[in-house]
Amino acid sequence: MKWFVLYTKPHHEIKVAKALEKIGIKSYCPVFNILKQYSDRKKKVSQPLLRSYVLVKIQDNDRNKVFGIPGIIRYVFWLGKPAIVREQEIELMQNNLLGIYDEISITNIKKGSNFTIPSGPFEGQEGKVINIFKNRIKLELPSFGILVTLKTA
Repeated sequence: MKWFVLYTKPHHEIKVAKALEKIGIKSYCPVFNILKQYSDRKKKVSQPLLRSYVLVKIQDNDRNKVFGIPGIIRYVFWLGKPAIVREQEIELMQNNLLGIYDEISITNIKKGSNFTIPSGPFEGQEGKVINIFKNRIKLELPSFGILVTLKTA
């Protein structure tokens, strides 16, 4: 069995993961909690770490079974083959997603330099600074093959 990546409709990640579990397919939708400020209150909200993506552990020949679930668009492909996520990467995400993350503090960062994320879901991951905005930093994480935008404190 391998971990494959499913591309979903926006804001359907958690629903898709629950529906896959109901039909007996092991799925993983990494979520983290943030503290949202509304005009009258603060609320803890779960958000998917990988927007529009759900990971499924399934046999190669059973891959078509997932398309009975509403919200699934397609599998993600890499170099003409379905993208596969290693078990170690799944475990790394699971271990780092314990707790509530609000904001991180970033100081003395230059474009093109390396930066290690001090807290949050990607704590300890090192990436290259791609762009610096007024209160955000765009970071490339080569180990995951993604860009992450961090909000400064």
